[in-house]
Amino acid sequence: MVRPMTWYVYVIVNASRIAYTGVAADVTARLSQHNGEKRGGAKFTRGRGPWRVAHVEGPMTKGDALRREAAIKKDRNFKKSLKTPSLIRRTP
Repeated sequence: MVRPMTWYVYVIVNASRIAYTGVAADVTARLSQHNGEKRGGAKFTRGRGPWRVAHVEGPMTKGDALRREAAIKKDRNFKKSLKTPSLIRRTP
């Protein structure tokens, strides 16, 4: 039996308190891409780093992760609460 891939929703923040929300199977590898350590990463994050993880949710299915990502992007108060410099959250 093939086990479905697990996905995570993450929010990363830079020193200018700009937040970026995304989904990934491996958040650590994806953060390395956003920070320019590996090839890839979103066009939005290039040249705006370094980025740090402010919030992670998961594991979940890819569909659930994409729905949660959309919900986080719409929730301005949630993203604003994550922009506190010393705050790092992880939700199971």
